[in-house]
Amino acid sequence: MRRWEEIFSEEERAVGQSRGNRKRQDFGSKPALLIIDVNHRTLGTREADLQAVAGYKSALWAAGWAVLPNIQRLLHTCRTAEIPVVFLTGDAVIRHYLRVSPKAALGKGGPGQDRKPDLDAEDIPEDIAPLPTELVIHKTRPSAFFRTPLDECLRAIGVDCLLVGGNSTSGCVRASVVDASSLGYRVFVVEECCYDRLELSHLVNLFDMNLKYADVITLEEALAQIARTQKAKPLASGREKVGKSA
Repeated sequence: MRRWEEIFSEEERAVGQSRGNRKRQDFGSKPALLIIDVNHRTLGTREADLQAVAGYKSALWAAGWAVLPNIQRLLHTCRTAEIPVVFLTGDAVIRHYLRVSPKAALGKGGPGQDRKPDLDAEDIPEDIAPLPTELVIHKTRPSAFFRTPLDECLRAIGVDCLLVGGNSTSGCVRASVVDASSLGYRVFVVEECCYDRLELSHLVNLFDMNLKYADVITLEEALAQIARTQKAKPLASGREKVGKSA
């Protein structure tokens, strides 16, 4: 039993399973990887920053650094398998305008007058830097799909299945997963590739997403599924019909 299941009682798990009514999905034939908000704002610019900042930021940064090697591994595997990768991050300027008062944004005084957009905060760290051929979409709201071209881009290349990782499990990851499910994608959340500033929020949302909107899978399960998808490609593209799955 996984950690996000262990935190619930046996009765609660039974109630959740009885009301979820979801069967485990088959993996699609054309997957894509979404990496959501893994940037300097949620990681800090250096691991040393963890010692410098107290409160929610340090908690978030610590969680992010802990899962970054897992994201790197999944990213490398997807690239090797020629699976499309899409990075989602915020728009620093728009975030600034949405968060300060209109007068402050225009430099006319008021609360937040001295605040300026943190232009580096939304940058993706070098550890997982996007390749020139990989799509980077800047979003302004939690969901990766809300008023962005993501759905259109995915459909243009025939994507039917999404692997999802990033930050935060209870926020932008969840919002994106709900929208992806609503749009008809098969969604697989890779649990070791997601992070949140609060462990309980992280675990509860993994449990809830698994009941309703996605299959929450381990990193090893994701890597194994990618390998099976790759093995099926020559059969699907050749004269032979696809037989039993590996």
